[in-house]
Amino acid sequence: MTAIIDYGVGNLFSLLSSLEAVGAEAAVTSSPELIAASDRMILPGVGAFGDAAAKLGVTGLGEVVKEQAAKGKPVLGICLGMQLLFEQSYEFGEHKGLGLIPGSVVPVSGLVPRGYKIPHIGWNALRIRRQSPILKYVKDGDYVYFVHSYAAVGCDGYVTADTEYGAYLTAAVGDGCVYGCQFHPEKSGGTGLSILKAFTEL
Repeated sequence: MTAIIDYGVGNLFSLLSSLEAVGAEAAVTSSPELIAASDRMILPGVGAFGDAAAKLGVTGLGEVVKEQAAKGKPVLGICLGMQLLFEQSYEFGEHKGLGLIPGSVVPVSGLVPRGYKIPHIGWNALRIRRQSPILKYVKDGDYVYFVHSYAAVGCDGYVTADTEYGAYLTAAVGDGCVYGCQFHPEKSGGTGLSILKAFTEL
């Protein structure tokens, strides 16, 4: 069973529908016990990093994610959920992340040329950088859907895919059992569903 972690931030039910569409058993939950009993975890997220990190702290679910990942349980962070996997974010100040992947989260505006619209919204092609279990059904150049104003940097050794938007931006990462997608697989058509399917096969 895949536990979709409900900590008050995220597009939970479209994600649940997408997992059901690929034949996966899934549940939206804030129960540490159910998360511990699951086979894998998804950490979704929309909104501001600081608010989301605070909610993970208050609910204790951040520690649950770290404990389960330390035991080797697969975790997939999506959009803001991916950003929370890193050590820190510089979104409206400096905020500490879960530290499951080395690197920082910084404004896209400082990475792309002047004139590029921020937030970066829309379909962009993936450039596969290295093999990843969650990308096993994805081809170089497949398109996925992004909505973000911040991107991960300082994580080159963990980048499994990036995307070109005036500069190459981190699109997917992986380290051991920890995976992240800056884009929204649940909004990315067949390519996104194939990523979710691959994750549920871990």
